[in-house]
Amino acid sequence: MAGIDALEQVGLVARELRRGERDGTPTKIVVAHRAYRADPADVWDALTDAERLPRWFAPVTGDLRPGGRYQVEGNAGGVVEACEQPARIALTWEFGGQVSWLQLLLAPADGGTELTLLHEAHVDPEFWEQFGPGAVGVGWDLALWGLAAHLATGEAIAKDVGEEWPTTPEGQEFVRRAVGGWAQADAADGRETVSAEAAGQRTFAFYTGTAAPEA
Repeated sequence: MAGIDALEQVGLVARELRRGERDGTPTKIVVAHRAYRADPADVWDALTDAERLPRWFAPVTGDLRPGGRYQVEGNAGGVVEACEQPARIALTWEFGGQVSWLQLLLAPADGGTELTLLHEAHVDPEFWEQFGPGAVGVGWDLALWGLAAHLATGEAIAKDVGEEWPTTPEGQEFVRRAVGGWAQADAADGRETVSAEAAGQRTFAFYTGTAAPEA
């Protein structure tokens, strides 16, 4: 894709898990960090401009201002809770009758931009046991890669990172590496390594429609 190596990109994401609390109930927070070779103004524009969002992510409609409601085509909707240019975006992420919370934090870094994505949710223990953080994390890995390709080329690449791509050989390898990173973050958070890796394999199968390869 326009000279952008997807398998190199997946290795540029630093992944971690945090624990939180909302309304007196514990939450899990999936955190992804990565740097972009683009200035903060350009990254901010790519994240907030309704004309650019479909080029790397998906069409987004609604009132993209604090207090407004938005809708991602075929995905979540919610409320824009904060839009603090050029440093912070906060949204509710409402899908399937459940509400979670998304934050995007931007900061200048080494001539580019450091982006931190935090997705916080009340998690069903059985679902977490089965899939771990990769169930959400891999989707954001794909989005972060799409953003990287768009920022580097200016091209519309969202269709290239569509639902079918993870079933291709390159896409399967991308997902394998991403779930491996999330399994490591899961283990660092205290889960037994074998259990974290097994959850990662189930997540791999979910995204690719195939069985995970043996390590």
